[in-house]
Amino acid sequence: EPFVADEYIERLVWRTPGGGSRGGSEAFDPKRLLEEFVNHIQELQIMDERIQRKVEKLEQQCQKEAKEFAKKVQELQKSNQVAFQHFQELDEHISYVATKVCHLGDQLEGVNTPRQRAVEAQKLMKYFNEFLDGELKSDVFTNSEKIKEAADIIQKLHLIAQELPFDRQVYFSRANLDIWCKYHDLECQLIQEFTSAQKKGEISRMREVAAVLLHFKGYSHCVDVYIKQCQEGAYMRNDIFEDAAILCQRVNKQVGDIFSNPETVLAKLIQNVFEIKLQSFVKDQLEECRKSDAEQYLKNLYDLYTRTTNLSSKLMEFNLGTDKQTFLSKLIKSIFISYLENYIEVETGYLKSRSAMILQRYYDSKNHQKRSIGTGGIQDLKERIRQRTNLPLGPSIDTHGETFLSQEVVVNLLQETKQAFERCHRLSDPSDLPRNAFRIFTILVEFLCIEHIDYALETGLAGIPSSDSRNANLYFLDVVHQANTIFHLFDKQFNDHLMPLISSSPKLSECLQKKKEIIEQMEMKLDTGIDRQTLNCMIGQMKHILAAEQKKTDFKPEDENNVLIQYTNACVKVCAYVRKQVEKIKNSMDGKNVDTVLMEFGVRFHRLIYEHLQQYSYSCMGGMLAICDVAEYRKCAKDFKIPLVLQLFDTLHALCNLLVVAPDNLKQVCSGEQLANLDKNILHSFVQLRADYRSARLARHFS
Repeated sequence: EPFVADEYIERLVWRTPGGGSRGGSEAFDPKRLLEEFVNHIQELQIMDERIQRKVEKLEQQCQKEAKEFAKKVQELQKSNQVAFQHFQELDEHISYVATKVCHLGDQLEGVNTPRQRAVEAQKLMKYFNEFLDGELKSDVFTNSEKIKEAADIIQKLHLIAQELPFDRQVYFSRANLDIWCKYHDLECQLIQEFTSAQKKGEISRMREVAAVLLHFKGYSHCVDVYIKQCQEGAYMRNDIFEDAAILCQRVNKQVGDIFSNPETVLAKLIQNVFEIKLQSFVKDQLEECRKSDAEQYLKNLYDLYTRTTNLSSKLMEFNLGTDKQTFLSKLIKSIFISYLENYIEVETGYLKSRSAMILQRYYDSKNHQKRSIGTGGIQDLKERIRQRTNLPLGPSIDTHGETFLSQEVVVNLLQETKQAFERCHRLSDPSDLPRNAFRIFTILVEFLCIEHIDYALETGLAGIPSSDSRNANLYFLDVVHQANTIFHLFDKQFNDHLMPLISSSPKLSECLQKKKEIIEQMEMKLDTGIDRQTLNCMIGQMKHILAAEQKKTDFKPEDENNVLIQYTNACVKVCAYVRKQVEKIKNSMDGKNVDTVLMEFGVRFHRLIYEHLQQYSYSCMGGMLAICDVAEYRKCAKDFKIPLVLQLFDTLHALCNLLVVAPDNLKQVCSGEQLANLDKNILHSFVQLRADYRSARLARHFS
């Protein structure tokens, strides 16, 4: 514990007799305590001196040992320097000796190499003499177990025989023939032994024989034998592509243990598989349907090409040399080049015939003979006239409510085109892909947009009844609804399947322009059918209802006190008809088109009711009934959810109040919020409809 002086003195006081101030048998004795303090101080001084002497002694000893250690370190440094010098001298000596040894080795090698060559040449000359004598006596040629050594010798003798002087060919002819025969025999024996080892699965023996044959001309034949035997029993499944992949994986694992150039052997195996097995299989699959069944031919071509490229992707994992991508691409091209050259012609021809058949089958199912629609300048002129007038341009057609649009037909056309785009993407050369995709797109536009949608719009326009027809079937909105749905599907396919194929080519702007023209052309016809004709027919139907159901006595009843109805029968039927048409419009269109058409319909609806009300004279009770009718029309207008239409009917309702308001309040009502901004002639025209208008009092209040 740390030393605390106060506590130390306190303990000393308590231990001293007479030093305490509380309790105890002895009283406090200051003298005795002082004496104890003096004695204790002396003891502490003595202890301090003793400890100080001990510290000085230890310091002296430490200084002495430090000097001895420093001296020892200096001695070690000197001995280390001496040792380092010795090591340097030894290293120089070792380097000198090593140089001498290397020089001596070079000299020995320079002497030994010619000697070895001379010995080897002597042996070859000995063996060559045996061939000159026509009798092979050496054990290396007669012992079948020494075939490896014999092969090495005969291979060298074969090279020597080819270098013999031409003017001595007659002398050496027999020896040359015997050497060639022996060369050929040994080559055949080695290949036979390699074949036997392969059948037994003796990889080490195959490796030894392959290493010997490497210097023979028949080495390639050895590789061919290996490739041939590898494929025996390899194609047992129904899927030749899967079999080929498994074969190559199996060979890839063992070829490195057998041949010194495994990548070359594996590449030759793959080339053999592609050029013989796959090419034969592809030809059998395609040639039988190439001329007779275009659909099956295209499906088979796409499937076979896809499976071949997938196989090529698997083979990319193997070591096939430096440029394996180009190697495999050339193999695929060699198989399919004759089919890909005219692919797009077959594709477009099939797509046209298939699309025409789908459309014709649909029209046949409807017992409809498709009529021709004009094209070019005459059709454009008719379209401009149709936009500016309500005149029917051509004979009216009774379609019996048939839209001549079929989602099933559209789905079939889009499905065929989708498959064509997929085949185009896979089978087209990258440089031809945008152009080929554009050709397929133009066929889709021709048959889907022009031959089907545009034809249905033209037929629908021709089938719209005139505005004065009664009980007309306004099925053109069904045409609009179906055309809208179909065009959404067309647009989705354009974005999903065509855009990726042309996005980075000049054909993109061309396709977008063509699509824009088609959209504008169809929107123009849809607008013509809806705005100029269908809405006119709706208003015409409503006019017929009002003319047939509205009676003059409705607003000027004979018995003013016996009117039991809340609104007229004409109003009920018109509102029912309007609600039905509003629902139909909402179901037929989407987006802003709904609001645009409903606003136009609402404005015409208001104009019709406004003009209709102007035809009658109103008694007080009749005016109340007219207000009820307009209130019902206004309730119907709320279904439009168009602020302008509701505002128009609110104003019309306020105008109808002029039919019943007391003469004294006419000016006050006319200056109200809803009527203050209206032309005075409009207000006057409604006041004139009152049965009591000719009274002097009413005329005076309104003037």
